[in-house]
Amino acid sequence: QVHYTAHKTLQTYMTQEEDWDRDLLLDPAWEKQQRKTFTAWCNSHLRKAGTQIENIEEDFRNGLKLMLLLEVISGERLPKPDKGKMRFHKIANVNKALDFICSKGVKLVSIGAEEIVDGNVKMTLGMIWTIILRFAIQDISTSAKEGLLLWCQRKTAPYRNVNVQNFHISWKDGLALCALIHRHRPDLIDYSKLRKDDPVGNLNTAFEVAEKFLDIPKMLDAEDIVNTPKPDEKAIMTYVSCFYHAFAGAEQAETAANRICKVLAVNQENEKLMEEYEKLASELLEWIRRTIPWLENRVAEQTMRAMQQKLEDFRDYRRVHKPPRVQEKCQLEINFNTLQTKLRLSNRPAFMPSEGKMVSDIANAWKGLEQVEKGYEEWLLTEIRRLERLDHLAEKFKQKCAMHESWTGGKEELLSQKDYESASLMEIRALMRKHEAFESDLAAHQDRVEQIAAIAQELNELDYHDAATVNARCQGICDQWDNLGTLTQKRRDSLERVEKLWETIDQLYLEFAKRAAPFNNWMDGAMEDLQDMFIVHSIEEIQSLITAHDQFKATLPEADKERMATIGIHNEILKIAQTYGIKLSGINPYTNLSPQDIGTKWDTVKHLVPLRDQMLQEEVARQQANERLRRQFAAQANIIGPWIQTKMEEISHVSVDIAGSLEEQMNSLKQYEQNIINYKSNIDKLEGDHQLSQESLIFDNKHTNYTMEHVRVGWEQLLTTIARTINEVENQILTRDAKGISQEQLNEFRASFNHFDRVRHPNPKTNSSCLLQKRNGMMDPDDFRACLISMGYDLGEVEFARIMTLVDPNNTGVVTFQAFIDFMTRETAETDTAEQVMASFKILASDKSYITVDELRRELPPDQAEYCISRMTRYVGPDAAPGALDYISFSSALYGESDL
Repeated sequence: QVHYTAHKTLQTYMTQEEDWDRDLLLDPAWEKQQRKTFTAWCNSHLRKAGTQIENIEEDFRNGLKLMLLLEVISGERLPKPDKGKMRFHKIANVNKALDFICSKGVKLVSIGAEEIVDGNVKMTLGMIWTIILRFAIQDISTSAKEGLLLWCQRKTAPYRNVNVQNFHISWKDGLALCALIHRHRPDLIDYSKLRKDDPVGNLNTAFEVAEKFLDIPKMLDAEDIVNTPKPDEKAIMTYVSCFYHAFAGAEQAETAANRICKVLAVNQENEKLMEEYEKLASELLEWIRRTIPWLENRVAEQTMRAMQQKLEDFRDYRRVHKPPRVQEKCQLEINFNTLQTKLRLSNRPAFMPSEGKMVSDIANAWKGLEQVEKGYEEWLLTEIRRLERLDHLAEKFKQKCAMHESWTGGKEELLSQKDYESASLMEIRALMRKHEAFESDLAAHQDRVEQIAAIAQELNELDYHDAATVNARCQGICDQWDNLGTLTQKRRDSLERVEKLWETIDQLYLEFAKRAAPFNNWMDGAMEDLQDMFIVHSIEEIQSLITAHDQFKATLPEADKERMATIGIHNEILKIAQTYGIKLSGINPYTNLSPQDIGTKWDTVKHLVPLRDQMLQEEVARQQANERLRRQFAAQANIIGPWIQTKMEEISHVSVDIAGSLEEQMNSLKQYEQNIINYKSNIDKLEGDHQLSQESLIFDNKHTNYTMEHVRVGWEQLLTTIARTINEVENQILTRDAKGISQEQLNEFRASFNHFDRVRHPNPKTNSSCLLQKRNGMMDPDDFRACLISMGYDLGEVEFARIMTLVDPNNTGVVTFQAFIDFMTRETAETDTAEQVMASFKILASDKSYITVDELRRELPPDQAEYCISRMTRYVGPDAAPGALDYISFSSALYGESDL
């Protein structure tokens, strides 16, 4: 599209140059008008460079002012001109100007540097006209003349006695120029006082106002225009283009002011950041200067309390005073980097802080502070450790002695007891285990005694002031420790001698416990299994439980033998105790189980076995009843499921069939609907069987792939499909009748849709998609695009995306037949839109967001103007003028997009 626009622009210039060649023999009146107009136009630009021309064919001969003119109007620099006065210097300068014009895409036909240097007035005027076309008029439109003419027509359309159709006789009475000025600056001209029969007065009024208030020089003569049957078109276009640029310049001035304000705001913000940096840097450096001497003071205190206070002061400095300064330093670096970035982005020079306040200076000062701070903390800790060591050793000695004395209290009396003389075997064993634990504890405390002796030795080496008390206490602990060792060994010997007397009975107790525990666990497991609740869902599962129960009953004789052997061990213990007169406590130390416990559980197991047999047989009967319900449900479901699927496919084929008319399709669909309604009794019967299955807690059925939920969903989809299909046919009938679409057109639309109504399935052999000719009532986007192309549409990506938003507004990825019919109906009927009406009102309102009553009455017939005035709401935007009306909401309301 860009290439096409450039090509059309070049063709326009070529056409204009060819027109100039045909007009080389200018009418004397036209030549006079062009000389004056072109001279004034050139001077309006040259005065910006502080110069002007008097004679247009003479003053451009050396090429210097011509190059200067091109630099002013283009804003670009041309090659440096030759300063010589020879003919070839002048030709070289003119050629540089002509080359620059050609570089802007302008083809110069029959215009050479020699003709300009020789003062050829026709060629000079042709060259100036080419420059005006390129730099003054082409800005309005790529088709310069048509664009400027359209702008003039649009701006003067509301004015009486003005009908701009060209750039010659349409401007002779001066009203068109006055209308242009009044349209943009109504304060400069009272258009109502102008008369069509006073063309000279009108023209001079426009010339004077434009020169005085719009800075547009007087380029034309009123008498020449009025007295010439057909004024020069190029002179008029040149003068009118100045009005276009004058009125377009107001926005540029506002943009320039905004740019200045933005630059000043950036500068002020940068200066504020600089001041903040200097202030923060000064404060931080001053704090560092005051803090370093305090940290360098290493005079030690004489007491532990004083040194601890120094440490507390330092910690307060680290917790309270330093963190804010760390934050300030970080913020300072951030501010500096942010400031430099802003300066660089706004093309300002980099910020250079005052001497000694650079980021590197602050970093060096901070580094020195941290070095002094680290040494200060190490010195404090060393001094505190030195004073703390003696106090710590003395306190540690007292603490360990107290703990040891607390542990040894009463131990000598305990070791001297003879409680084992009247104890039973279990009590003796317990005493032995207890004594072994005490020996382990005694060995563990050996390390503490050694630590006490080591601390006492270190206190002596450090000349502790109360070393005598420490030595006496240490000696007492060591003597007591030796005595405990002697008593411990003596008690062990006594316990071992008594223990051997009870080993035989103890061994029997242990054997009973080893056999009773597994047997008891087996009985517990058997009772748990016999009373276990079970849930089965098939005859196979319950049969598996019966088999397992039979296997359990086969193990009962062997279990009874194990029970009798375990009871025999207990009887042997009773016999030994009676023989040797041993008093038994009646409690087995290795188990809480007794022969009575085993006998009771064995009776319980024998009682539960027949109860389990009865429960299993009852479950067999229930599962057989459930199997009959499964088969009954499956028999019906296997018929209903395929029937629903078949009806869905038949309805789908009817909806896309083009064999008959829409009314015939409707009748066929109604018959399908009645058949479906009549089939409802089968669904109800299946629901009843499903209810019986649920009441019997049947949740699976291997005899069918259809569940009740599948059938329900299929039935609901069938009802929905037949209702939707009937509705679609009804809508097609309404569309056909409302839009005047013939049956032949609908058949053509349906035939195109059916042709592309395909379903893509993957090809497992080629790992790609293949097309299966299967109608499903919808197309994917690729098939829809192919369908439109087959019907003669020339689609680009943007246009196709727009159409997809119309036919698939919910972005489902498919196009239904009804959506396709709606789209084709809209395409074949002429419609207008709210956006088109808004655009028309915007033209009448001169591109404003509102329109006035006067503008409506001026542009519309009286009855339609009054209709709009009575229904338009008041415009409430920030740019609202008195009596402004809102044509945007009015246009939306016309199409039902809002309320009137």
